Amino acid sequence: MPTLTFTCVTASGSETRAIEIRNLIIAGWTGRDPHKVQEHIEELAALGVAPPATTPCFYLGGAELLTTSPDIDCLGGDSSGEAEFVIVVDADGERWVGLASDHTDREVEAYSIPVSKQMCPKPVAPTLWKMADVAAHWDKLELHSFVDDGAGFVPYQAGSVDAMLNPLDTIAAWEKLGNSLPPGSAMLGGTLPVKGGIRPRREFRLELRDPVLNRTITHSYTARWLGV
Repeated sequence: MPTLTFTCVTASGSETRAIEIRNLIIAGWTGRDPHKVQEHIEELAALGVAPPATTPCFYLGGAELLTTSPDIDCLGGDSSGEAEFVIVVDADGERWVGLASDHTDREVEAYSIPVSKQMCPKPVAPTLWKMADVAAHWDKLELHSFVDDGAGFVPYQAGSVDAMLNPLDTIAAWEKLGNSLPPGSAMLGGTLPVKGGIRPRREFRLELRDPVLNRTITHSYTARWLGV
């Protein structure tokens, strides 16, 4: 199982921790607003992706897919990123909040979402915030992403995390299915609609902003599209 090194930031400072990831859960269709969920359904339907029977839904991924590397390899040229918050549970059971990209093969997604989730690495920023430090102002956090459309980076996603279920509610839905979120788990919490439609791009930048504590987690990566 992968062991990732994070800078773990708390109200009193920061320290470097190595966290072994044993379980990767990707939560989908986590929107609070049913109209926004429908918007996401429609943008994926344009790619031929059928919606799930119930929401939220969950997909399991190989833990080894998570990586803090700024470079990833993907088969073919039909993949793109999605900015998401991620909940990481360390060996002591402490929950941390971070930033990840559910990089997905869009061609494969059209016939199998679970397979598409397994096709690409999942980049994650090497910085985490203690969840307890942001819980009281959770809905103020913001997600942003940017892609290079050929003339420099342009906004791709932007909005508050209050567009998605609170992570405690998402975790409760996961547990209601008879599951748990033990130490060594990472759960991606869902994403925002994109600007200009979902499109494959190699260069991706993403941010998780906390305007209350005036701080930002940033990450960027490049996908190397391997020839088929």
